[in-house]
Amino acid sequence: MEIRYKLNKEGSSELWTRKPARKMRLEVEEILPGLAPGDALVLDAKGVRVFDFSFANELFGRLAHDLPTLMPGRFIIVTNLSMYARENLHRALDSLGLVMVERRAGQLSLLGKAGVTDAKTFQAIAKEAKPVTAAALAGSMRTNPTAMNERLTKLTRLGLVSREKGASKVGREQYEYTTPA
Repeated sequence: MEIRYKLNKEGSSELWTRKPARKMRLEVEEILPGLAPGDALVLDAKGVRVFDFSFANELFGRLAHDLPTLMPGRFIIVTNLSMYARENLHRALDSLGLVMVERRAGQLSLLGKAGVTDAKTFQAIAKEAKPVTAAALAGSMRTNPTAMNERLTKLTRLGLVSREKGASKVGREQYEYTTPA
């Protein structure tokens, strides 16, 4: 399930400073407990032409930092970013060492401080129509299982993918990974 939060609620195409971002963040934080594991909160920037670095830092940076530990298994997706808003958000997240999921033209990608291998691993999971195992990813990406497990642990810890217990064809316990829908 997805819940959509519109950043352009008050008709402003320009969002500046920490004060309005803090107000929005507090509103979003009230919505988050209603999400179940696997659910996503979509921050919709449609109609927002630009927001500044301090706005991005306060709203997106704090959410990206806090959500994985406070509400594990829930996702935040940002969508409909203008070129200027995307650039400021990328710079804010990068400076904080954080990363978020962006939905653009129906495709998921990472925005912020994402390493090349993390981004490729995220993309490989996002392309799957069903949960995927570490072994399957290691095989399709031609990497060793230990490296794949390290990547998946990192992506899970950052709140970018979810990890659920599953079972192999022979009944052995294994983890399966998914991205937000």
